[in-house]
Amino acid sequence: MAVRLNNRAFDHAKRLVKEQLVVLDERDDWSEHRPSAKEENSYLEEHGFAEYQVWYLGLDDEQAEENKGRYKFPYGDFEKVHRCGLLTVESRAGQYKYTDIELAAAHLHGMLDQLRG
Repeated sequence: MAVRLNNRAFDHAKRLVKEQLVVLDERDDWSEHRPSAKEENSYLEEHGFAEYQVWYLGLDDEQAEENKGRYKFPYGDFEKVHRCGLLTVESRAGQYKYTDIELAAAHLHGMLDQLRG
């Protein structure tokens, strides 16, 4: 699998954090906060792949561009960045040795922790 950092998503997430469009939740909250497949499909139908993809820190180059399977490592709910989502991305990317994605998630996590005080 050729998964790499989605720089557009990384820039989007940094902008949202700077605008404080964040949820400062706990690691275990992601299972409840992560968008469902139905919510993903609805967002995709309404906004298209160009906007959908900025919510995923990973891109799988082996998948077609207009395919949900191309977009990996979600970090938010299509409105805000979730700390629990970033923590999940950070650990999963680390497990799979996607260092660029792991480091991007860690950077964003650090930005959120600064907001937390």
